[in-house]
Amino acid sequence: RRPRGTERPLQSIEMPKTREKKSSAAPEGPRSSAKATAQRLFHSSLIRNKIHRRLAYQQEKQQRLREKRARREQRRREREKLGDEAPPKQVPRTLENTRLPDETVVLPDDEEVLQDEKTDELADYFDRKTTPKVLIISITKPSGRTHLLMRELNNCIPNSEMRQRKAVDLKKLIPEAAKREFTDILAVNEDRKVPNGLLLIHLPDGPTAHFKLTSFQRGYDIKGHGKVTSHKPEVILNNFTTRLGHSVGRMFAALFPHDPEFKGRRVVTFHNQRDYVFLRHHRYIFRNAQRVGIQELGPRLTLKLRSLQKGTFDSKYGEYIWMHKRRQMDTSRRKFHL
Repeated sequence: RRPRGTERPLQSIEMPKTREKKSSAAPEGPRSSAKATAQRLFHSSLIRNKIHRRLAYQQEKQQRLREKRARREQRRREREKLGDEAPPKQVPRTLENTRLPDETVVLPDDEEVLQDEKTDELADYFDRKTTPKVLIISITKPSGRTHLLMRELNNCIPNSEMRQRKAVDLKKLIPEAAKREFTDILAVNEDRKVPNGLLLIHLPDGPTAHFKLTSFQRGYDIKGHGKVTSHKPEVILNNFTTRLGHSVGRMFAALFPHDPEFKGRRVVTFHNQRDYVFLRHHRYIFRNAQRVGIQELGPRLTLKLRSLQKGTFDSKYGEYIWMHKRRQMDTSRRKFHL
């Protein structure tokens, strides 16, 4: 310990040495520029000030976009220069084109599937022996949002009726609807005054499908929406490739009449993407001989299958054909069931 009154000479104090960052010129080429951008991104993540860090990240993001456009333009010029000898275009990796192989995928000429479809519960509709008649119901006291959804479905599906369920049990309602020649029942469920489920029951022998319902948007809230007419719409079922997907797609098709009225130019689309079914309702408009425009009529829905039950609705003793079990089935993002 140094005695009091004595001080260390000022010349002997050494300041800590700081490392000087070596400034290296940015290498040339797209890979080197991407590497330099990644280095800048790493340094911007070390900025402690939130505002400065966000501004630095935005600049780096714009720089990456400019470099990406430059690489794309360079590849385009090379393809134009090489002509037929140009390398093929790069295909981006998506969850759809990297899907895990599935044994239940149906081929268009699968004789086994065609024979099963001739004898299933929906065969009478596809043989034109029945005319679709849909009953739309909800819980006992539906909220305003659920009532709007029922009205939108009533406008979208021809030959459908919207009724109040009151206090009648669903099991007792099914035989009464079958006596009145209804072919399908659409039951809308809600939670905290928000519609969150849809039950599709095909009469008189089933099957019954339960869907989780999200992202409902009525036609009035869609920008540039049109007015629904009384013409029978065309139905498009897209990307239902497995045996389960075929069954669900046939249930959607059985809601609509057989012969569409092309004069009305209405189209109802059920598009399956990653096991989410998107419902859209459009009217196509011919701009001229080459161009066609689309006007959305509404509603917009997103459905996800939860279960498929054999026969009509019976939650206690019903036999389930398929049930979604998240912990067992959702083990990979590249595995789909529809």
